[in-house]
Amino acid sequence: MNKLLKNRLALSTVVTTLIILVVSVLLATVVVYYATNVVSTRVQEESLHLTKQHVWYDPVNGGQAAIMIINTGGRDVVLDKISVRGQESPWAKVCYNITTGAISADLTYNSSSTLGAGNISVGGTPYAFSAASTDLILKSGYTIIIYIDDPDSISINDVGLTVSIAIYTSNAVHYQEANVEATTMP
Repeated sequence: MNKLLKNRLALSTVVTTLIILVVSVLLATVVVYYATNVVSTRVQEESLHLTKQHVWYDPVNGGQAAIMIINTGGRDVVLDKISVRGQESPWAKVCYNITTGAISADLTYNSSSTLGAGNISVGGTPYAFSAASTDLILKSGYTIIIYIDDPDSISINDVGLTVSIAIYTSNAVHYQEANVEATTMP
């Protein structure tokens, strides 16, 4: 018994084990706190719903594309670029309308020779469109209707083929496909 009390290493082993145990618990707590923080800040992610996509060819006016995008995510989104068939559409050829209302009607071909600022009727309801000049901002819960004039030189040979419409944001590329449709011939 006397030998056990005189052993100085016995106490230091207990203290060392205790220190390691406390440090391990603190480290685990920090890791759990960090993971919870990362998960909670990522809850509001970007989520776009692309729908009602169309690409038309008109022998008189050329090609035209339209798509409706609904921001169903928890954060606002900046639309950096729009491409049809892999080719970027310049903002000068894009017109848009941002709304909070629900749109159930399908998008239709606009027979105007060129798109731009003005009204386009969707399901009998006229929407005031604006010409785009730079990146578009779509707030959470809002809907944007986009028309593109003469995308990637769609020609009569493309009627019936499937082409892609891609929407680029800072976080992702949202992709949808559409068949090229012929408008009513004159």
